[in-house]
Order: sequence, then structure tokens, then C-alpha cells
Amino acid sequence: MRKLRIAVPERSYLRKLADDFLEMAKSYRSDAIAFAKKGDYVSAFACINYAHGWLDCGARIGLFDVGGDDQLFTLFE
Repeated sequence: MRKLRIAVPERSYLRKLADDFLEMAKSYRSDAIAFAKKGDYVSAFACINYAHGWLDCGARIGLFDVGGDDQLFTLFE
């Protein structure tokens, strides 16, 4: 997550939402690693895609600043 930073102010209501999106992505990434260690690559792949989906959605709605990377993320504009 080197390209991503939370874009909303600390005291904004949306900050809690951004933190939640980021936590969901981290949780799915953690699950992906656990599944991969067990050899369950299908579930690992599904989890890593869910993780990216949370990050992508957060970038699209403006919770995250991704440095304008429209190759890795689906940006609104």
C-alpha cells in the first residue's frame, strides 16, 4: 500500500469510513496470505481480489489518494 494514503481529514466523518475500508483491505490481504500458506490458492486469489476491490472503491470515491494511478485503480476522473 505504498501508493495509497488516506485523503480525508482526520476529524472528518469520512475518515472513519476510510479507516474501515483500509482495515477491510488489510484483513482480506491477511486472509489471502493464510489461504496461500495452506495451499488453497483459489481462496487466496479471491481474497486478494476482494482486498484490492476495497482499495479501488476507496480510491474511486475519494477516500484514498493513489497518486493519480489510473492503471492500478479505477479513478472517477
